[in-house]
Amino acid sequence: MNVGIPNIDPQLLLLLAPIALLQLGLLIAAIVDLLRDDRAVRGGNKGMWAVVIVFVNLVGPVLYFLVGRVDGVPADTSPAPGALPGWGSPHDPPVAGGSQAESTAMTPTAGTDPAPPLADLPPAIVIDGLTRRYPGGVLALDALALTVPAGSVFGLLGPNGAGKTTALRLLAGLTRATRGRATVTGIDVAVDPLGVRRHLGYLEQDPRAYGWMTGREQLAMLGRLHGLTGGALDAAVTDTLARVDLAAAADRRSSTYSGGMRQRLGIAGALVHHPPVVILDEPVSALDPEGRRDVLDLIVALRGDTTVLFSTHVLADVERICDRVGILDHGRLVVEGDLAGLLDRYALPVWRVEAEPGQAAAMERLAAGLRSEPWVTATSLDHGLLTIAVVESQVSGPPVLAAIAAAGVAVISVARARPTLEDVFLRLTGEVAQTTGASA
Repeated sequence: MNVGIPNIDPQLLLLLAPIALLQLGLLIAAIVDLLRDDRAVRGGNKGMWAVVIVFVNLVGPVLYFLVGRVDGVPADTSPAPGALPGWGSPHDPPVAGGSQAESTAMTPTAGTDPAPPLADLPPAIVIDGLTRRYPGGVLALDALALTVPAGSVFGLLGPNGAGKTTALRLLAGLTRATRGRATVTGIDVAVDPLGVRRHLGYLEQDPRAYGWMTGREQLAMLGRLHGLTGGALDAAVTDTLARVDLAAAADRRSSTYSGGMRQRLGIAGALVHHPPVVILDEPVSALDPEGRRDVLDLIVALRGDTTVLFSTHVLADVERICDRVGILDHGRLVVEGDLAGLLDRYALPVWRVEAEPGQAAAMERLAAGLRSEPWVTATSLDHGLLTIAVVESQVSGPPVLAAIAAAGVAVISVARARPTLEDVFLRLTGEVAQTTGASA
């Protein structure tokens, strides 16, 4: 019978070897000291202490065999970092004359199947009934069910306390679900959290940096933790610093960075190992307009090769870059779908009337009269700008003009406004007062 030698990670051996030598040395030293004729022991029973010395060294292996192993979920069958599920894995045979890493990155040769299109790949993230209840009965997430397609940019929206951060932390394995299941690149988060983290880049809402380290040193440390070494590590660090516009500050201590620079360093830490899935919690919250634009452009550039799931309060950013949107409220998923479909389905038609100066009284009369019309759902008057939410814009256009004329209002413009994601968000989260005051 031919028994293969297991493929052991050299870095794991470097970690375990000194620990094993230290443990063996302590065991021998304890036994030698115990056998000394002049050595007294508590209880007077040297045999008992010999059993204790030997038995404690057996606790680790016993615990491993009893509770540490998980049968049926091999830890090495998930895709390699930087690869989408279904594209190249650690078990792909190496190409003659090159390393395995080089073979998985090469263009398919004649006679091999090309990489499947994104539409044919399994979803990058699947969430099924995920629930998180904190001590005291606080229900932060209530049976969340969500699917994020591979290669997409998915925006997660919701008011403060809606459960966005809890959902992202559950996916990253930073907290445990009360019920439900979630997979990232096909790996169950609860069963193999370390396997998930190898395929995941995560940015927390308030990223922290080691102030005594330079930006380059911090990224190099994170890259090594993800298994990058040598030239591959140096190239990944340099490339990532350039992508987040920190190349010029790479060798400064991060304690000298501004808040926006630390935010970009946090994003770089999520990207340095080129993971197939990136989760970003409020990635543009601390950035100025220029920095926000650069980060959004970076996220757009990841589309197709990397799946991006991010939360934000900046609805205009979601409209600009997202393929799909999910809206959370009180821990529940209110709605999910592509952006155009949500706007068509939920955004109320809106007309905006801008009056000439000095028309305040006439505009008040116009707004009051419109509120009683059956085709008007809400109105808002703010500094001479009247916003009118209507049932159907095609039918209500002429009545709006007729009402303006009847009220004798001198106007600068009358126009139908394009529905926005803010209209959908405020309507579905039940904030009626803000809806009427904003755009509906």
